[in-house]
Amino acid sequence: MTGAISSAQELVEYKKIDTTKLSLEVHNPPEFDASKKYPAMVFFFGGGWVSGDRSHFLNHAKYFAKRGIVCFLADYRTANKHKTTPFESLKDANSAIRYVRQNASDFSIDPDKIIASGGSAGGHLAAATALTSGYDEVTDVSSISHVPNALVLFNPVIDNGPGGYGFVRVGEAFVNFSPLHNIRKGAPPTAILLGTKDALVPVETAEYYQKVMEKVGSTCELFLHEGQPHGFFNIGNFEYYKKTVLEADGFLQKLGYLKEQPKVAIEK
Repeated sequence: MTGAISSAQELVEYKKIDTTKLSLEVHNPPEFDASKKYPAMVFFFGGGWVSGDRSHFLNHAKYFAKRGIVCFLADYRTANKHKTTPFESLKDANSAIRYVRQNASDFSIDPDKIIASGGSAGGHLAAATALTSGYDEVTDVSSISHVPNALVLFNPVIDNGPGGYGFVRVGEAFVNFSPLHNIRKGAPPTAILLGTKDALVPVETAEYYQKVMEKVGSTCELFLHEGQPHGFFNIGNFEYYKKTVLEADGFLQKLGYLKEQPKVAIEK
């Protein structure tokens, strides 16, 4: 890739597998200045590694771009569209983070301030890029890390072990695939946003995840929303979309990725 991206929105191809092309939709801050270094935020859509598309987090990307982050909406392979497994989805997520870091200067981003985010299975992918290893595409530049510097996870399926989400599909590979089973010292600071009535991600799982993260000396903030189901953070549930966006914003302020200004209206 060459040349800085200066438009508010642009599509770049980050990976090609046979005839399959995967893209990142780039959303830059208003009054983008290519001489600056911005934080980056890479979003992975939900859909059980089966369906979905990058538009899932469009509203989030628009908001955080206005707040001063270069945002990326990532394609990745899914079962319905590409006849692939969750393992290919994770390989693609790792490739996406690597691509953003490798081309940091072209995007005018700080390669040490890359935030991975996602919802449900996309939340799994974000967390797994940070915690797991062994899911690398042979065409990737392995010397470039796929580990993001921070995580913002919306009802993520973080436990893929027996009794957890996706075990029927990943089987014994959960040992290497499941974020909960791969938390380690130096894990990136993490925010988890979850409804207490989530049928796929029990509160107890998120609380245990937080406990293990803290045990290894890593930050994990858990934001629980009483009575809310899986997917409660989407813009169709505007009250909770707004609440969770502001919680994520506050978390990124604590990390120093955002400042209090500019204030941005949260719109449908």
